[in-house]
Amino acid sequence: MLHIRGTAAVAAAAALVSASLLTACTPQDGSAAGDGGPARFAHQKIAWHGCTNGPKDPEGAALDEAGAQCAEVTVPLDYQRPDGRTIKVALSRLRATDTAHRHGTLLYDPGGPGVPVRYLALRLRRAAPVLATSYDVIGMDPRFVGRSTPLDCHWPVSGVGSAGPDRRTFEKTVKLARDLASRCAGHRSVLPYASTRNTARDMDVVRAALGERKISYLGSSYGTYLGQVYAQLFPDRTDRVVLDSTLNADDFGPDLTSTLGPSVTRVLRDWAAWAARRAGTYHLGSTGAEVMNTVSELNRTVNLGPIRVGSHTVDSQNLSQILWGVTAGDSDEAYASYAADIRVLVKAAHGGKVSPTRALDEVLTGLAAPDTDGTFAVQTAIQCADRAAASRDPETYYRDIQAHRADDAVFGPLTRTVTPCTFWPVTPAEPPTKVRNDVPLLMVGATGDPATVYQGQLAAHRRLRNSRLVTLRGAFRHTVYAGLFAPDNRCIDDAVDHYLRTGALPPGDTAC
Repeated sequence: MLHIRGTAAVAAAAALVSASLLTACTPQDGSAAGDGGPARFAHQKIAWHGCTNGPKDPEGAALDEAGAQCAEVTVPLDYQRPDGRTIKVALSRLRATDTAHRHGTLLYDPGGPGVPVRYLALRLRRAAPVLATSYDVIGMDPRFVGRSTPLDCHWPVSGVGSAGPDRRTFEKTVKLARDLASRCAGHRSVLPYASTRNTARDMDVVRAALGERKISYLGSSYGTYLGQVYAQLFPDRTDRVVLDSTLNADDFGPDLTSTLGPSVTRVLRDWAAWAARRAGTYHLGSTGAEVMNTVSELNRTVNLGPIRVGSHTVDSQNLSQILWGVTAGDSDEAYASYAADIRVLVKAAHGGKVSPTRALDEVLTGLAAPDTDGTFAVQTAIQCADRAAASRDPETYYRDIQAHRADDAVFGPLTRTVTPCTFWPVTPAEPPTKVRNDVPLLMVGATGDPATVYQGQLAAHRRLRNSRLVTLRGAFRHTVYAGLFAPDNRCIDDAVDHYLRTGALPPGDTAC
């Protein structure tokens, strides 16, 4: 969900009908006529089966217990060469419980990229009763993610981390990014096809194989970009579309996070004001400015040398990744957990012997762990396949970091440094999708969103000319519907639920 750290039976329609579903509409962005895939992919019969894969698969077992079905659908690796190599995408289906009032099929993508969706579709349905009754909910693991022909570069770490305070620490990130990219070189034959455009095409094959003329969609964070790409390629095949915390499509790519430091700092200031009001509990400062100064001093101390937190080491490479945790949400519970972590870190920076909180221990363990399931490698592969890196010269990134040492001191060295895409072994197979269309859809988002900033949401709103935007004002959270990844809001939930039930968009933009 654009987080730098990781925080989770319908037979195919008759052949002629399926073929017409795949070929009836012409893509509106100049893409190849084969975007829908050849008829043979539409004709495939979906073989539904249980979701559990062995005794150590609690998510599969939970899906089975909920009555879900799972399956694999065959799609082309390269839609420009549909007679060539094929891959499989895995999906789950949770049937609508009110068959008499079933509206249709809804495909869900929670973001990432690189997040498996099969199980999260169950979490969504439990959180949003309107979906349980009215829709068959589909959770499709995007290509190369989860159980969809998984791609794993066997990275020894989950990411590059911060460039730190000086040239020496920056060069460490350059060396690491170059090494991570080289570990993916063995997948050259598939890397160019890991793009969002191809995942959108896979969605359309799934839609046709399900026998659906149109499909509804709910996406959050990166999932909003996938939804925009699908609507651009297949505008007449969308039904009811909800985009939660919408990305500006023109920004998606390897350098997406490069300018997010200031927006995360705004969330940090909101938390600092919260912590100041509870100075007697957390002892981090009695004003917001004092709390922010405490964090800045912590950053300066760690830049001079690492500190110990239990069995963990906190240094200039991982501190800003830990501090990024302020984006988990602006509820009292989330802010209290973050304040407890900061208190431990500050005590360690002052030379005290400390043990991490449970949450901090999990974060530090995760940051030090290898990318065992390939999540971060495939996330990077998708970004690199969608758009080439802004520059392949490390000096460009170092100059940008140096230029923003004063105004982006804590997060700039993390967000502005090189990525593996800087050294990626292949280039994108296609240019990025230009999103400009009149597809009717509903957008929801918060003014203080740290990851899909509100100005970007407004830019997307202008390009999605028939969209309506419901804004949650004064909230500092990323994603706003159903409380899946951040605190929920009844006003937002009601707006989305009404649209999903009735298909009626608000007459104009509104606010909560």
